[in-house]
Amino acid sequence: MLGIRRLLLGLHDAAFPSTPEEDTGRGTPYGDGAVALLEFAAELGFDGLQLGPQGALPPGHASPYDGAFFSREPTSVALLPLTRPAFGELLDRGWLARRLAGRPGGGARAELAFAREAVHDALGRAFAELERRREAPPVAALARDLEAFQAREAAWLARDAAFEGAPDGEARARYAFAQYLAQAQHAELRERAGALGLALFGDLHAGISARDAHAAAAFLLPGYRMGAPPSRTNPDGQPWHYPLLDPRRYREAGGDGPALRFFRDRVERMFAAYDGLRLDHPHGLVDPWVYRDEGEPGAAVRAGARLFSSPDLEDHPALGPLAVARPDQLRRELPRHADGWVARLDPEQVTRYGVLLDALMAAAARRGLGADAVACEILSTEPYPLARALERHGLGRFRVTQKADLARPEDGYRGENARPEDWIMLGNHDTPTILAAAERWIATGAAPRQAEYLASRLLAPGEPQEAWVRRVAGSAGALVQARAADLFAGPARQVMIFFTDLFGEREPYNVPGTVSPANWSLRLPADFRALYRRRLAEGRALDLPRALARALRSRGAPFAARHEALLAALDHAP
Repeated sequence: MLGIRRLLLGLHDAAFPSTPEEDTGRGTPYGDGAVALLEFAAELGFDGLQLGPQGALPPGHASPYDGAFFSREPTSVALLPLTRPAFGELLDRGWLARRLAGRPGGGARAELAFAREAVHDALGRAFAELERRREAPPVAALARDLEAFQAREAAWLARDAAFEGAPDGEARARYAFAQYLAQAQHAELRERAGALGLALFGDLHAGISARDAHAAAAFLLPGYRMGAPPSRTNPDGQPWHYPLLDPRRYREAGGDGPALRFFRDRVERMFAAYDGLRLDHPHGLVDPWVYRDEGEPGAAVRAGARLFSSPDLEDHPALGPLAVARPDQLRRELPRHADGWVARLDPEQVTRYGVLLDALMAAAARRGLGADAVACEILSTEPYPLARALERHGLGRFRVTQKADLARPEDGYRGENARPEDWIMLGNHDTPTILAAAERWIATGAAPRQAEYLASRLLAPGEPQEAWVRRVAGSAGALVQARAADLFAGPARQVMIFFTDLFGEREPYNVPGTVSPANWSLRLPADFRALYRRRLAEGRALDLPRALARALRSRGAPFAARHEALLAALDHAP
């Protein structure tokens, strides 16, 4: 009725709840606790989950955006299923209970070091048991599946195992075993989610990990790294240190070059494993901000440039031969990171900017997927070449409504400025939670302006505004609920809600540009349903039925009168 095509719940692997007997100290989407969460999400009306990147992480790294392209993070393997007949009872349940008994922290936050050691020990024990009973049923069938997996995925398994220091023999076989389990459990998750009416969206992150840079060493761009330019969100920019594929190796001898083949292999694997993708920083596919891999990184990234939009910069002569934009197409009066730095493009140039994006969308089409299966994480910057490349495929951008500048009617984060193809949200994994934002608005005196704006979005003609504005401005909980209703008031037709906002958390999942044990560690408890009910009663958690009712009422009294029974049901939903 509201025209919403997608309603996704965002949740990273480490944040999933676990039952006490399976809790390694880190969440997993493949355990019993995850089954309960999927059922909960479906009950609330979500039609999909937006997972974070699931690639294997380097030792000591917590950010999933440092993960590998091909190998999955083994710490996400659920161990309790390995005690059951479906996985040949490769683990003894008593041993597992004893191994997990020393877990610190009580489950409130992810304990990554403990989880990695516990899963490593458990997978080593399970692999030894597989080898011992390889010829006996039901393990024999499992062993045959593992062999087929190794043959099918031989190319990337060999190179990733070698990078891990497992070049051959038992070490490589054990590496393959962990990857086989991760893939098998992911396939089960997708089937289970599909039975509940939930699509699974993956996260195609922009950065090339050290593992993948090793594999792609022969076709990486020398001398440069990818980062974020100065912006409204990060005025100093961010040196991400990520290497880049060399665009000169996209095409070779009239065909696909090794860099494009490498990217296509990654994308094809992603679309084989998920029902849709979130594109993390799609700027990196179309016209990344690059900086020299030398000197102080902060200064280097501030002095960077766009990879394909720098035809004649004196301080970046090496980028000239790679340029797509011509000198006469630049607006020199603007900073080179400005969205309007490139002022116009010919259709042929847009095609050249969009080589990687076109390859991605072609892979989606081969799976029968359209534009609403691709969510482009475009936040404070949308350079003109990127906008043109997205336009060709009908792709939208993110609208993070808590960031809206209410003094600027044209601000891109305001909900009314969205387009139907856009994705709208209160926040994401890198923002303050909506509850924290609402409490800040009250503390700083910004709440009345927020309430007045929301009234303009949510109250139908003839509804009394003064009392509504006063009530909403005086309560963080009321501001949160009004902000939630605003997501559904149009015109964006895709809604994404991160779990920290749904559950009324105050702490963010990650604070960008910082390194802290708190980052990437927040997780849901085993009794998340009770937590949600309690915070719902406190006005902290999002009340989706009431948000929908308010958005429906914004359509006017005649509409509300025609749907009185529905609105009453939403108002009193348990």
